[in-house]
Amino acid sequence: MIPLDTLRELFNYNYWARDRQLEACRALTEEQFLRPLGNSYSSLRDTLAHLVGAEWIWAERWRGNPTKGLPASSDFPDLPAITDRWRTVEHDVRELLATLNEEKLTAALHYTSSRGVACSYPLWRSMLHVINHQTYHRGQVTMFLRQLGLQAPALDLLVAADAGLFASA
Repeated sequence: MIPLDTLRELFNYNYWARDRQLEACRALTEEQFLRPLGNSYSSLRDTLAHLVGAEWIWAERWRGNPTKGLPASSDFPDLPAITDRWRTVEHDVRELLATLNEEKLTAALHYTSSRGVACSYPLWRSMLHVINHQTYHRGQVTMFLRQLGLQAPALDLLVAADAGLFASA
C-alpha cells in the first residue's frame, strides 16, 4: 500500500503540474486549442476534457456515486470551462483526501465501469491509477504544446520539489 502522506503529495504534484499546463494553454488561440493533432484524443481541448472527465469519474466513484461515463468534450467549449470544472473536481478530491485514514485506503472500492463491468480494487490503488493516468496524458499535452510552437513547462517531480511543493524530509 502507498502511505497516505505520499498519496496526498502525489495529488499536490498532480494539481501543480496541471496548473502549469493550463497556464501554458492560455497562450493558444481558439483554433490551436481545437485543432485536430492526431493522438488518443484529437485536440488539446479533447485531451484536457478527457483528463478532467476521468478525474471527475473517479472522484465520484470514491464518494460512492455511480456515473454513466465521461462528459463529452463539447461540454468544455474553451479553456475557462475546463479550468472551472477541474477546480470543482480538485476541491472534491482534496476534501476526500482530508478525510482518509489508512483503514479507508485499504478498503475495497466496488464500482461498475463505464463498460458495465463490476470492478473492485483497494481505494489506494484506484487513486494511484488516477495519478498515473493523468501523468500519461500530460505527456500528450506537452507534445501538443510543442507541436503548436509553444514552450511546454517542465513538469518533472523533482522540478516540483525544487519549487518547494513538498515538505522537507
